Amino acid sequence: MAGHSKWKNIQNRKGAQDAKRGKIFQKMSRELYVAAKSGGGDPDMNPALRLAIEKSKGFNVPNDVIKRAIDKATGAGADENYEEVVYEGYGPGGVAVLVQCLTENRNRTGPNIRVAFNKNGGSLGESGSVGYLFNRKGRLFVERTEETDEEAVMLAALEAGAEDIESTENGFEIITEPSGFMDVKEALEAEGIEFISAEVEMIPTIYTELQGDNADQFEKMIDALEDDDDVQNIYHNASE
Repeated sequence: MAGHSKWKNIQNRKGAQDAKRGKIFQKMSRELYVAAKSGGGDPDMNPALRLAIEKSKGFNVPNDVIKRAIDKATGAGADENYEEVVYEGYGPGGVAVLVQCLTENRNRTGPNIRVAFNKNGGSLGESGSVGYLFNRKGRLFVERTEETDEEAVMLAALEAGAEDIESTENGFEIITEPSGFMDVKEALEAEGIEFISAEVEMIPTIYTELQGDNADQFEKMIDALEDDDDVQNIYHNASE
């Protein structure tokens, strides 16, 4: 991951999310709904729901919005049927892109995703065309401050089963297996350690550097995809 400005990406992403707060709440409500409908409304018995709640709180989704989505999914009127669809393709400059969607209408979502790619110098590929370039992992970022106890962070993470820890001048990037993500997160929280980001996501195994027009066009493509209500998550291997 050398040369990949992960910390800068987090800050940029959070700024963009603040500007699109309404859409974020809508997307997280859909994710909560799907998790609760498939596995029940008790987060202690439903790991997917627990992760969705944690993710929602990371985006500052209000508790009443979270509760409403869960109640809607587990109530008698829970008749919406969303399915997860992952689209794969290449952006400008050959960047690999995965687009995770929750949709009740593939006939709407597929063409919209294709247009976002095609209009911005990208091309949609077949299933599996770029997925092999990513691994599903838990990833937590802990910011370094004057009060940070590096030994405590690393010890707590490793004892809880973290797979890898990278220490930089900005802080710590902690990688876990998806199944062990909550164990590591809760162990760090028990030590009073806070995160600037903590999610299970698709992490690239290699990165592609973008420059000039390709970088500008790629940002436009990402913006177009994020504006689509059916798009939940976008993963790519562009470095900055």
